[in-house]
Amino acid sequence: MWGIVRKKVGAGASCILTSGQALQRLRPAASASRYYSSAAKEMTVRDALNSALDEEMSADPKVFLMGEEVGEYQGAYKITKGLLEKYGPERVLDTPITEAGFTGIGVGAAYHGLKPVVEFMTFNFSMQAIDHIINSAAKTNYMSAGQISVPIVFRGPNGAAAGVGAQHSQCYAAWYGACPGLKVLAPYSSEDARGLLKAAIRDPDPVVFLENELLYGESFPVSAEVLDSSFTAPIGKAKIEREGEDVTITAFSKMVGYALKAAEVLSKEGISAEVINLRSIRPLDRATINASVRKTNRLVTVEEGFPQHGVGAEICTSVVEESFGYLDAPVQRIAGADIPMPYAANLERMAVPQVEDIIRAAKRACYRAVPLAASG
Repeated sequence: MWGIVRKKVGAGASCILTSGQALQRLRPAASASRYYSSAAKEMTVRDALNSALDEEMSADPKVFLMGEEVGEYQGAYKITKGLLEKYGPERVLDTPITEAGFTGIGVGAAYHGLKPVVEFMTFNFSMQAIDHIINSAAKTNYMSAGQISVPIVFRGPNGAAAGVGAQHSQCYAAWYGACPGLKVLAPYSSEDARGLLKAAIRDPDPVVFLENELLYGESFPVSAEVLDSSFTAPIGKAKIEREGEDVTITAFSKMVGYALKAAEVLSKEGISAEVINLRSIRPLDRATINASVRKTNRLVTVEEGFPQHGVGAEICTSVVEESFGYLDAPVQRIAGADIPMPYAANLERMAVPQVEDIIRAAKRACYRAVPLAASG
């Protein structure tokens, strides 16, 4: 990597311009009239992330990877499988167990025009590097009056997994979502993972990319359009996964799957739920959320993180500020328990939102269940 930095610093702006011109030739603009087959193939989230990294590294020599075990071991979760062999140790760097150290090196490389993708084995470990993420990466463009861009991606598994205890189970969506200068993404499906990671790597600003360990092995259908090398998913735009008329359910990451399962159950009981996959935590697609609430007149927010100052709280505020007159019922907020994550499996399940929690909340919003205050 130091060789890349020396080459880039020595070549100056003309080298970066030439790379940009080459990049445009490598990535022809997608034509609106391009035809894609409607037939979809299955792809795991793991393979979606791997293919996105591979394609972006192939298209842009300034992209490189760094983190613990990303090279020789091919990634703790095999997201970087095969990339060391293909691109070599100068672009796939195994680091010591020093998050503060290698994150700082990555931010410095981004200052010089490179595009690092920094992997945390879990985002819980990003707390060791949070000074670099927020003070060095997020604020530099503003503090330099726009003279310095920081095109860096911080990625890795976020939130609860299974049986990993309190120190490895936190959701950092609200933590990083509160910080100006960062973009914060949380994919659910293979389409999300592939399209959003490619968009994050191409973005000129620092991006926190929150994956979920339990989703890596899940398969989702992907169209030919998604598999095209020019495909990206727009940052800051939510996706309506299921349309409905009676209640809006917002969710991100693994909770989108839970919300869809809840919507299926609710449909059998005569409640039509609209499920919104947020995809982007910052910027938040307030327009899509408010438009849905103005149609359904009810809202349930779902997240794994702690309830206080959470993503759901921000969504509730947005709806109260912009669409209060459209609400026919109090907003229902589903979140993780306000405690450190228990280790015991039975307690862990109680601490994380479940499908039945979403179903009960939607019924309360539709006045089809006893309110929580009356059930005590």
